[in-house]
Amino acid sequence: MAESSSEESFEAAEARLERAFARLDASVRSLNGRMRAHSRIEADTARLVSERSRFAAELDKASARAKRLDDSAGEVARRLVIAMETVREVLAK
Repeated sequence: MAESSSEESFEAAEARLERAFARLDASVRSLNGRMRAHSRIEADTARLVSERSRFAAELDKASARAKRLDDSAGEVARRLVIAMETVREVLAK
């Protein structure tokens, strides 16, 4: 009977060990999944930061070009006013 009790204790310990290994395996798989998700998020974040920098540079270029065009339009308008005044003066004579 003592041998039977020892055998049952061993089987119970073996069952607990198997359950512990199963939980450990599930935890490792879960952790691996979370780590892969984290890596994807980090890669996406790095890509977004890079795109943001590129867009900021493009916006700066476009803003500079818009400023040059606005300045040019102001200069053209100024010259047109001068030309119209000159034409009026000529026609008035």
